[in-house]
Amino acid sequence: MGTEQIRRWESGALAHAVSDPFGQGPLPWLRGGEYYFDDTGQIIPWYVDPVLAPGGRRVPPQRRPGPRTADDVHCQIKGFASASAVAPGETIDFRITVDPPQPFAVDVYRIGHYGGVGAAKITTSPRLSGIVQPPPLAVDRTVSCHHWWLSWRLQIPSFWRTGAYVAVLTTADAHRSHIPFTVRDDAPADLLLVLPDITWQAYNLYPEDGRTGASLYHAWDDGGRLLGEEGAATTVSFDRPYAGAGLPLHVGHAYDFVRWAERYGYDLAYAEARDLHAGRIDPARYRGMVFPGHDEYWSAPMRRVAEDARDGGTSLVFLSANTMYWQTELGASPAGPDHLLTCRKRRGPGRPALWRELAPPEQQLLGIQYGGRVPEPAPLVVRNAGHWLWDATGAGEGDEIPGLVAGEADRYYPRTALPPHTRRILLAHSPYTDGEGATRHQETSLYRAPSGALVFASGTFAWSPALDRPGHVDPRIQRATANLLDRICKRD
Repeated sequence: MGTEQIRRWESGALAHAVSDPFGQGPLPWLRGGEYYFDDTGQIIPWYVDPVLAPGGRRVPPQRRPGPRTADDVHCQIKGFASASAVAPGETIDFRITVDPPQPFAVDVYRIGHYGGVGAAKITTSPRLSGIVQPPPLAVDRTVSCHHWWLSWRLQIPSFWRTGAYVAVLTTADAHRSHIPFTVRDDAPADLLLVLPDITWQAYNLYPEDGRTGASLYHAWDDGGRLLGEEGAATTVSFDRPYAGAGLPLHVGHAYDFVRWAERYGYDLAYAEARDLHAGRIDPARYRGMVFPGHDEYWSAPMRRVAEDARDGGTSLVFLSANTMYWQTELGASPAGPDHLLTCRKRRGPGRPALWRELAPPEQQLLGIQYGGRVPEPAPLVVRNAGHWLWDATGAGEGDEIPGLVAGEADRYYPRTALPPHTRRILLAHSPYTDGEGATRHQETSLYRAPSGALVFASGTFAWSPALDRPGHVDPRIQRATANLLDRICKRD
């Protein structure tokens, strides 16, 4: 493994990825052409099934010539968007650095099923002239590139569908990076998919150069050593690229759900966590709100909107674990409102940042709350198999679904108050071994609020990948999720 690859593996984004055994997930435009590091540090091809070698050993297929991923040391091409969520008719500005200066182009893809391909190319930019942008600005470990010059402005056509999009940046000498963004609108839909852009930014260590970058988890000291949370940033900026390939660490969880849900024709609208925070979402327009991925950082306004949604009859679906763990604040930067994310965690004076140390703890919305990391995947053990969620899944009481408890896990805390409910049930109770060798339990929760809204929490990172991730799909989880969403959407 080369020096740059080792540094990339030792850097914060992937060093912390031990909590996410699924990586960034399949990206169809990278089919056969790119590789990434999995959680063991081995090189794995993106979206390509390994070849079965003699003796049953699975090995990556031979690499074919193709674009190379840009890195944060050389910054061959890196960029970010002025706003991560825009509506049709609005414009989105891309600020991009290219080193050495050369022409580049932007291909815009929309994530979806698309006959199993996983995405469709929507448009391509004209040939653009790349420049080397000024170095990032850093103050008290907060890194910002808001001073970069505009590289390309895209007006979103009125006919573009709401959805999760990715701008794929490629230089003339075939280096590549990415910029994710969301197209949203206010039209009613059965389900609103809320993408966790706040949590994505909390994990972003850009630039991963051994000097400048910082996230809410890591930073570097003057000697180039990677520091933990005690030396990390307390405020991070949205005005910068994502580290490495330019995609958020946990983005694959959301894309797994998107591909599956669009395959089966669910009526989806899209938004981001900052839309929830800013009050741009009217929950009454939707039967349910789905939180498809790792969604650890919540502001007080986000929680108020979610609780009001539940109390008004809009169901909530949480398909990951460790949701709403840290309370955060959003502030303005020179680029606009809500461009700075602050979470002091346990550092410095002031009130605590854990929701469970505040009033009320997260279990009073979710029905369960974060229990711990899962070092090695464990089976999800079915409980209350006669419940309608498990209908037509073939799952029986005590059946084990392999690998479904992974990454991080939630559980019910008996000494913590439950949310108001007319009925509550646990649908999985699964033992796993934590990092210290102790046995703990994961649980999956469902309750009905007095308003009639359903609130489901999977309690594991592995639920969304089981819907459409190659190598992780489980038909029982697919059917159970369909049972839940069909009931929320009132499908016959």
